[in-house]
Amino acid sequence: MQLSTKLSQQQLLSPQMQQGLQLLQAPMMELRQLVSQELIANPMLEEEFSNAPETSASSEKELSLYENPNDAEERRRYFLESQYSVETLAEALLTQSAGFPKKDQPLVECIIGNLDAAGYLGTSSAEMAASLGVSEQRVEETITKIQQLDPPGIAARDLKECLLLQLERKGKGNGLSSRMVKHYLPELGRHHYEEIATALRVSLEDVLQAHKIIAALEPHPGRAYGPVENQGVMSDVIVLADGNDLIVRPNEEALPRLRLNDHYKEFLSTEVENKELQNYLREKIRNGKQFLTHVEQRQKTLLAVAREIVKRQHAFFRIGELTPLTMAEVAETLDLHPTTIGRAIAGKYMETPRGLFPWKYFFTTGLQKEDGTSVSNDTVKQVLQQLIAQENKHHPLSDQEIVDQLEAQGILVARRTIANYREQLKILPKNLRRQQKTVGCRL
Repeated sequence: MQLSTKLSQQQLLSPQMQQGLQLLQAPMMELRQLVSQELIANPMLEEEFSNAPETSASSEKELSLYENPNDAEERRRYFLESQYSVETLAEALLTQSAGFPKKDQPLVECIIGNLDAAGYLGTSSAEMAASLGVSEQRVEETITKIQQLDPPGIAARDLKECLLLQLERKGKGNGLSSRMVKHYLPELGRHHYEEIATALRVSLEDVLQAHKIIAALEPHPGRAYGPVENQGVMSDVIVLADGNDLIVRPNEEALPRLRLNDHYKEFLSTEVENKELQNYLREKIRNGKQFLTHVEQRQKTLLAVAREIVKRQHAFFRIGELTPLTMAEVAETLDLHPTTIGRAIAGKYMETPRGLFPWKYFFTTGLQKEDGTSVSNDTVKQVLQQLIAQENKHHPLSDQEIVDQLEAQGILVARRTIANYREQLKILPKNLRRQQKTVGCRL
């Protein structure tokens, strides 16, 4: 055994960087909550009303540490009381993880900050390890600890892991229900119970009983805290049609305009005896400026991403046809990292002439056409539905016949892909779609 020293560089996220990432990832309703919390915590910030009369600070003789001028306080109270207060998923998990080692708190906050509204972890361990300068093993160990918190199934990477975590919590980690989730989840989704019973060499009754246990689990553990279900949906940007052009603008009515309190700024410019108060306010004004900068940067990033989406999906707004698009393509055009695009579109909604759409809707992979161009998966599904709707009900199309018809339209797709799309659209196979001809009888 020996002692040795080692010098190494580690990249850690500062609290300011963490705040910027949190604001970028937050949907509009969650952002309003964060603004509300910041208004409570920082007396230097206040909401700006464009039609509010200007007030003079010359008559102010003394300012208290905990009180704002009457007008500012009244405006602040109006905004705070108008907010729908509900504990977020992140707040609930941070409260439960308060007993974790202090050295793990930045990692805990990073993991919790990367959970989506459903409670799933959308960022890889390797990516978080690289961003925080820690080992991937340490990230995995911390994820495992967070997965022991409530609600059960939290911080899972996919549905299978989410269900298995809940079954483990119920003491059924080695039971039939866990084996079915682990090895036969697709078959469960298609209700192929007899196939599962045969494969596992158990009775059909046992499979059905295990299915009841699985059906009682929560596939979206963050549902109870989700801002979308509890508070409704609010768009971050609005798309307007102007002839053949599309105009993208931020939803300015959704987010209150903030500014630094002028009364306190004037107070800081004068000599006062209370140096502790003065230092406190100077720190708050630095924090306030940083918060305003992050909000402004969030808005600029979202607007740039939204404009790029609308530009590339122009055909959708004209004729309803999506173009294949990936986050990497948008990231390359805007000179941003793909993870930044992922955070920017998470939970965001866009109000358009065709309705309200989540930003993720516009990102879809595609299939190759004979001419070298691509067509989105959603477009192929639409064509599939049209073919099924127009088929002869007494002689329905087989999957291979659908493949042949799509190939005649220049769309190259495998038969198995058509079968998967058909199942996703809840379209029955050929033999179950066939209608029997009715035969008349003469008396």
